[in-house]
Amino acid sequence: MKTKSWLQCIIPSCAKTYDIIERRTTCNCGELLDVRYAGDFPKSLQETFSLRLNHSQNIFNESGVWRYRELLNFAQVDTENYFDYSKHLVSLDGAEGRTKPFHLTRVADYVGLKTSNFWLQFEGDNPTGSFKDNGMASAFTHARMVGAKKVVCASTGNTSSSAAAFAANELDMEAVILVGEGKIAKGKLAQSLAYGAKVLQVKGDFDVAMAMVQALSKESNIYVVNSLNSFRLEGQKTIMFRMLDYLHWEVPDWIVFPGGNLGNASAFGKAFIELYEYRWIKKKPRMAVIVADGAPTLSDLYNKHKLRWNRGSIENSIINEYYNEVDQLGIKANTRASAIEILKPVNLKKALRTLEFTDGIVTTVSDQAIMDAMAMVSKNGFGCEPASAATVAGTKKLVNQGLISADATVVGIATGHMLKDTTAIVDYHFNPKNKFANTPITVEPDVSQILKLANS
Repeated sequence: MKTKSWLQCIIPSCAKTYDIIERRTTCNCGELLDVRYAGDFPKSLQETFSLRLNHSQNIFNESGVWRYRELLNFAQVDTENYFDYSKHLVSLDGAEGRTKPFHLTRVADYVGLKTSNFWLQFEGDNPTGSFKDNGMASAFTHARMVGAKKVVCASTGNTSSSAAAFAANELDMEAVILVGEGKIAKGKLAQSLAYGAKVLQVKGDFDVAMAMVQALSKESNIYVVNSLNSFRLEGQKTIMFRMLDYLHWEVPDWIVFPGGNLGNASAFGKAFIELYEYRWIKKKPRMAVIVADGAPTLSDLYNKHKLRWNRGSIENSIINEYYNEVDQLGIKANTRASAIEILKPVNLKKALRTLEFTDGIVTTVSDQAIMDAMAMVSKNGFGCEPASAATVAGTKKLVNQGLISADATVVGIATGHMLKDTTAIVDYHFNPKNKFANTPITVEPDVSQILKLANS
């Protein structure tokens, strides 16, 4: 099954189109782009996806991204011809996207939902430990299409880890990583260094590094793999496809996830917009984007300033005035959840589109609520990094406020592995004032004392 595809400006009043093999992240008008598709997408493809679970060592069927290749066929391959698609699609040996939603009883109780109605999908189970591997599979596929030999990204850590791994796996590709100096968890920095990326520590935070990447995208031929790249978001759509596939294509009432650069907010919305257009679904889920108190841009603009997509007629003056005030006051993002420590999200407008389509909401959570939620996930025998725990903290807050009803079906997305930021975990548990702290006990090398403590 081959598909015609192209790039198109997201703003309906512009709607300018570009060839699929162009290296561009924005329209000539300055707005973001979508990857668009033409053709028939029969609902019978759901059965095809199910049959591919029996992958018979075909890594592209094993991949949780490329199993759904008909729904992101910008490479215009014959999706049933292995010799064709295997030459074009990029994969970490089929390891990306092997995730699914499942129940955690203690976490469900913690947020105030029935266990049977609440799922968490751990995207930290991807090869490099975060959801970014979904998008890098598709971004690097396009990079290969256009003959790119060098990729660049700004990162708080997860993007850089994934980009570095995919570049290393491509053999003839080099990754250049821009990170804010001192603004990256050591576990994530270690991955980028180990995979052989060229790491540049920019004096500033993520937003400064991202501004540099945006400038590079205009002045050089380096291929950008941040979520500014619309091809990367195509891979991230499959997070929703896997969730729906597992739920037999029954749409939950709510989908809850953290917001940083708002790539997932954009990709998830696009996934449902397309499925709705294909008539695969009739119900739209409501989406809740959770941001940190210390990086509240989306919440401020959406809740306080009433910024809306408005069918693409966005009041840009609201955004400009907000950012000008942020700059004048010298405000910087500041949260322990470093993966969402972003004040100027590049996918803001696509996220607004998602919120409009899904009647979505945005809320903030405190660092303390995030860290307590992270500890609760671990008490259930699983784990996640702080940004992922924003999903749990946000769900709890929204249930307590009555915005999510106690009998609603909810799927939460946990975006990164717990070992991404071990410092955060250790710091939490070494502070006995924290609600779920499991503080180590210092003891003399005395068997009787140890036995007493072990049995207490």
